[in-house]
Parts: sequence; structure tokens; C-alpha cells
Amino acid sequence: MEAPKNVLGEALRSCCTDPVTGYYRDGFCNTGPTDSGRHVVCAKMTQAFLDFTKSKGNDLCTPLPAYNFPGLKAGDRWCLCALRWREAYDAGVAPPVFLASTHAAALRYIPMAALEEMALAE
Repeated sequence: MEAPKNVLGEALRSCCTDPVTGYYRDGFCNTGPTDSGRHVVCAKMTQAFLDFTKSKGNDLCTPLPAYNFPGLKAGDRWCLCALRWREAYDAGVAPPVFLASTHAAALRYIPMAALEEMALAE
């Protein structure tokens, strides 16, 4: 089995382990057949994005212990759904991303130019 690749064509790097992120809660923005949201974009949370996604019905600030979800705050890294990130980008409130930790599957939903525009150094 081939190792997951990032949007740069390299081995996917860890996004965050504090809090532990990823669809599989392994610190990586990996995806698979059961990940309908495609949690593949490693982003640094901003308050503007957290407010935006809450306004769309997805409150990422409130902890949900039953789902091993700690609740997020500005500055945290998290694997986001590709389409939500794209929606936030189109609205002008997308959080910055870490390209080496963003899964190549993100490119099915987001142009590389948009990711590069919002990229942070790792």
C-alpha cells in the first residue's frame, strides 16, 4: 500500500497531535471510503473561520467528549472538510493551511492556487 501523499506530491506530514486531529484521530489528514466529509485540509484555526462554520451549523468550538472532540480555538491546527474550507475561501474567511500536511485528495475540491495563496510555512 502506497503511503498517503500531500498536495506537494510528498509523503503526508502530521497536522497536529495536540489536539489530536484527523478523521482517524491519528494526527494526519488521511481519508478513506467512510470519510464522507473528506477531512483533508490541515488548517490553522482563526476566529473568523470558527464563527463562519458555526453559522453554517458546524460548531467546532464546543467540546464533544463522546466523539473525542476537544473543541477548537483560534490557533489550533485541525483537519477540515475540503468543501467547507472551499466554501470559507469563497466567502473570504478561509483559515491558512499547511501544504505538507494537506492530503492530495484536497485537490479534487480546491485549486492548488487557492491552497498556495493561503499557505503557511511549517
